[in-house]
Amino acid sequence: MGRTSRKKRSTLAGRAVAAAAALALGGGGLVAVNVYASAGEGGSGPPPARTRDAARQMSTIDCPDVGLALPDVPDGARPEVDRELAAMDTQITDAYREFADRRERIARDPALAGNAVLGPLRSRRAAGLERIRIAVERARGVRPQGLEGLAGCGLRADDEQGPGDGGGDGGQGGQDDGQEGGQGEGQGGQGKEGNGPEASDFVDIRSVRPGTDRPRDRRGASRGTFTTDCGRNENGKFNPDNVIAAPGVSNGAHHMHDYVGNQATDAFAGDEELAAGETTCRNQGDRSTYYWPVLRLQNGQDEDDADADGGGRDQNTGEIQTPSRVTLKFTGSPAGKVTAMPRFLRIITGDAKAFTNGDANANASWSCTGFEDRQLKDKYPICPEGSQVVRSFAFQSCWDGRNTDSANHRTHVAFAQDDGRCPDGFRAIPQLVQRIVYDVPPGPGFAVDSFPEQLHKPVTDHGDFINVFDDALMKKVVSCVNGGRRCR
Repeated sequence: MGRTSRKKRSTLAGRAVAAAAALALGGGGLVAVNVYASAGEGGSGPPPARTRDAARQMSTIDCPDVGLALPDVPDGARPEVDRELAAMDTQITDAYREFADRRERIARDPALAGNAVLGPLRSRRAAGLERIRIAVERARGVRPQGLEGLAGCGLRADDEQGPGDGGGDGGQGGQDDGQEGGQGEGQGGQGKEGNGPEASDFVDIRSVRPGTDRPRDRRGASRGTFTTDCGRNENGKFNPDNVIAAPGVSNGAHHMHDYVGNQATDAFAGDEELAAGETTCRNQGDRSTYYWPVLRLQNGQDEDDADADGGGRDQNTGEIQTPSRVTLKFTGSPAGKVTAMPRFLRIITGDAKAFTNGDANANASWSCTGFEDRQLKDKYPICPEGSQVVRSFAFQSCWDGRNTDSANHRTHVAFAQDDGRCPDGFRAIPQLVQRIVYDVPPGPGFAVDSFPEQLHKPVTDHGDFINVFDDALMKKVVSCVNGGRRCR
């Protein structure tokens, strides 16, 4: 899509918002909630208690993640499989819309939710799974087993934990023990029922214990850094595609991404297009693609994408915020030297579906300027006045030495072990550490874009990277990192 408008941030009086396009099943049927409870607007106030209770019951469509069940897809089947996986995400989005369209009838006849929405959703998913089975069998000659069991979807409450989710640190050693989950309640009541986020998704950063989990450098560690300056997406490049996870599929992400670096990036960009694309990076030898979900103010104000895919049609609403700072830094290994990344290496860090998948692949990290020794994994931070919100990603730093991608877009790269060494069969590469800073009002009232069923939970935050450094610049990166220098 084209450039999204940039409005000035609203005043303190108008910064609060309770909900937008929220969906909640309860009290015998689905309830659609669309409440703007802003102190500066003539909102209708909070929903009645019955509606709030309903929202806490059954409002999330919970489907098995087929991609996680297909870790080894033959190359010949991958394009068709990727298209079918993206179609299943679209089907879930459509199911949310169907709930909304039928909300009054479902309230009168609760069985209609299953008969008119979940039943047809299952049928569509079953058909897609059969096409996946045929594609994999055709390419490999062996019939994949167990796919039919992934067709059915259910409903669960927003505050129920996903499979494997301990409700804690997002899988990365969180530091939020002993915090009061309801910090947001006293900060203006920004939490939303239904599509999220809610007050319990926010916590005062000052209540978080400092801590670090970085291993100590060993003898021979690569201590240098290379920083590339690619701007803050000042030119407003957005789209809801995901060329890594859903190549060739428009709106494959169902949420809007910020892009810096390569300006040719969309769902249909292959390696040739990326190699020829213009870049916002100061060093023109870096034509890499860096992207992440946009962050929005939940203030009841619409963006230009309010009726567009990835925006309002996928339940992502509010003013998109341009970061105040973006730092893209490549660091070394605490256990030894690094080797060059292959050109067109693709890395996804974090899990856009961690709320329903569980936190095994989550890698979100949230903090505030001045408090970055305190990191949150499954909460948004409430920053003190004068402090800015920081989201950061430390990407996988180990590569299998062969592949630039894998069927599940994960197994060709890995995180280092607790001692800083790469797992057997992997070699250390420069680690991308991405830091994004936002000047947003203190307190709840912001959220990242997400798939509709992920409810804008902070644990779903993620980042994507495609390496398009030219050979000369990548050699410089490796030389700087291994030589202990700080380069740009």
